[in-house]
Amino acid sequence: MRVALAGKGGAGKTTVSATLCRLLARAGTQVVAIDGDSNPNLALALGIDRERSAGAPFLPPSLVSRRLVGGPSLTEPVAEVVARHGLAGPDGVRLVLMGEPGHSSEGCLCSAHATVSALMGDLGEEPDTVTVIDMEASPEHMSRGTTRNADLLVLVTEPYYRSLEAVRRIARLADELPIPRVGVLANKVRDATGARAVSEFCARHHLEQLGEVPWSEEVVQADLAGTPLLDAAPDGPAVTAISRLACTIREAAHATAAAPAAQGG
Repeated sequence: MRVALAGKGGAGKTTVSATLCRLLARAGTQVVAIDGDSNPNLALALGIDRERSAGAPFLPPSLVSRRLVGGPSLTEPVAEVVARHGLAGPDGVRLVLMGEPGHSSEGCLCSAHATVSALMGDLGEEPDTVTVIDMEASPEHMSRGTTRNADLLVLVTEPYYRSLEAVRRIARLADELPIPRVGVLANKVRDATGARAVSEFCARHHLEQLGEVPWSEEVVQADLAGTPLLDAAPDGPAVTAISRLACTIREAAHATAAAPAAQGG
């Protein structure tokens, strides 16, 4: 099961991604987290200290084999790639990082996106693994097809016009990719007016609403302290809401794993 999170900058994708990864891992799921942002922050949100994350290896472009059919794939077994290039995080989460710019004016990150796309594709062959990828705010990952291999695209939005508009644009691009399920997660919802705005938006654009995470001062304080939300407020309303999304993903993963067995039987 491969889950990608996208949305406008500041919508809360990284906090949701990190919390989701650790909740899934605590429930007994093998989790691979991918930081698909060229300005990576997922390691710190997971609880990996700055010194370790600063020295973490990026996915090298040499891992990619380009094919005319089916898109890029890895040149090595995916389990070996994750073991060698991954960073061990809390609760058994394994984190891998997309490449970032090393210098100014050195060109685009095409090869970095291709490497992540190849990793996502090959991780689909790992039936007992849930992959969670935290995407950058730019819709470039859609135009490059980085998330084409996702089984679920979670569009994280705040209940405001500009955030919802960003989600609308990403959802339109997602329609052109073979992503079987696209849904919206409302984040930082302060009141009934905000909740209604997201619900009406989803209904208007025929998008599934996957859940609603309330505004919480605990999230702000955890971020200011540089502490993962799950460690700072494990019983808080935000973690409780994200845990419901984790349950949805586990159920979908079990259904996906059961489908081939049912067809074979």
